[in-house]
Amino acid sequence: MKRTIVVLLAVMMLLSLVACGEGKPEATLESSSSALESTEANASAVEPVGLTEAFAEYPILITSGGQSADFQMVGTVLKKQNMDFFSNGVATSAEIRDNKTLIIVVGGSSKGLGAAGIDANGELARLEELINAAKTAGLSIIAMHTGGVVRRGELSDKFIAPVFENADYAIVVKDGDQDGLMASICSKSGIPCDYIDSISDVVTVLPAAFK
Repeated sequence: MKRTIVVLLAVMMLLSLVACGEGKPEATLESSSSALESTEANASAVEPVGLTEAFAEYPILITSGGQSADFQMVGTVLKKQNMDFFSNGVATSAEIRDNKTLIIVVGGSSKGLGAAGIDANGELARLEELINAAKTAGLSIIAMHTGGVVRRGELSDKFIAPVFENADYAIVVKDGDQDGLMASICSKSGIPCDYIDSISDVVTVLPAAFK
């Protein structure tokens, strides 16, 4: 009788060990599957194609998308290249006039918004009105994100999609798109996008956009 009990206990312990052994591979496979799916998702993210031909014309209207100082820095770069442009950080449809190309430099700044006397929702409404007017007038639209990783976050990100989805071309400082947000928008919408290393490199790609 005792021998029978010992045998039964041994069998139960063996079955318990097998069950534990079966559980671990399942958990490992599940983790591996998730990791594989994540890797495949990243691998399937298509980097947007750069600009292949000129499409835009002068003069340029350059404005901010979020009221950071980035648009002013881009303006300085354009000025050094003697590019024909007019700059207004809070431009509206009234500034479209005889301009042929609209450049919107995206980057949110709570300080800049405050100085302009506008909040994020007001800025979004201004950009919508401006973009719609530019499209109606037949202007080319170029979206830029030149502030890099420091110009990303909840505030700045509010302005990325509304601007980039309506662009004909985009220029992005590479370390500002580590999550692939702008690359994804451009790829899905077929918008040519050139990555640059710093804001000063704008001159290496932007002039090629103009006829």
